[in-house]
Amino acid sequence: MLLGFAAAVLVVGLIAGAYVFTLIQTFNSGSTRIENAFPEESTRPQKADGNTAMNILVMGSDTRGSDVDVETNAATNQRADTLMLVHLPADRKKAYAISLMRDLWIDIPGKGESKVNAALAYGGVPLMVQTVETLFDQRIDHVAMIDFEGFKGLTDALGGVEVDVKIPFAPSSGPMAGQTYKAGKQTFDGDEALAFVRERLAFSDGDYQRVRNQQGYLKSVMGKIIARETLTNPVTISNMVSAVSPFVSVDKNLDAAAIGSLSLSMKDVRAQDIVMFTLPTLGTGTSADGQSIVLADTTAIADIATALSKDQLGTYIVAHALDKGQ
Repeated sequence: MLLGFAAAVLVVGLIAGAYVFTLIQTFNSGSTRIENAFPEESTRPQKADGNTAMNILVMGSDTRGSDVDVETNAATNQRADTLMLVHLPADRKKAYAISLMRDLWIDIPGKGESKVNAALAYGGVPLMVQTVETLFDQRIDHVAMIDFEGFKGLTDALGGVEVDVKIPFAPSSGPMAGQTYKAGKQTFDGDEALAFVRERLAFSDGDYQRVRNQQGYLKSVMGKIIARETLTNPVTISNMVSAVSPFVSVDKNLDAAAIGSLSLSMKDVRAQDIVMFTLPTLGTGTSADGQSIVLADTTAIADIATALSKDQLGTYIVAHALDKGQ
């Protein structure tokens, strides 16, 4: 998600003049800054000297982060519908995105066991960051929150996105309710894409398939963004920045200049170099208080944490055949 936008900003670093300034201003003025995105420094994992790998926490929601107070440790009314830990290795030759099931039952610092997405409701972005940092014992460098409505504008700005639908379904609600999504490759407009990434009730395994659908859509979007015909079209790039910016909230250091610099370091990354997988779990269950939950696979979490610490996530993914796309 974030990487697709970063790829678009790559062009910003390559085009001179007022056009660049305009795009930077569009992103910086349109997006929202999360001034206090991180927990107390004393609670955070430290990075080893010389470690240039980067971790970015990406949250997707139907409610834009700026609409509620997500910066303090006070309770909010918001939960993250989508959670991804994006890992960029030091050599910047790949990009990895680990999807966390929103009902994953884990320990939330200071709050006890709960669903991972409840951290945002209990203590805003700082507690969500602390929760994920604690889970993997890895420091998070940047944070981005994206409203699902941003999918709609981005898809339309790209002139539609082709997605391979693995399981046919009919959306259970919303403007696309009743329309059948047939299996196979098809091109979505903004409304169709939004319904595709939101749907879960139509599937027998609910959120598991929704996460797979989101991964498939994001890989298609990123592939189209970094295609030559997109990167050489200033109008398309401008439309993307304008369409997405109002639905993005980022930590105060992740401005357009920072994204542009990051993108330049990843200039050789192509669609096939973007690897997405879902954090392994032990299936579903019921909590002591009767909630439907996703059971954490503590062994897998520990192994992934070790791989992240050694900047060897790619090796772990290959060994466990986790890059399955949709």
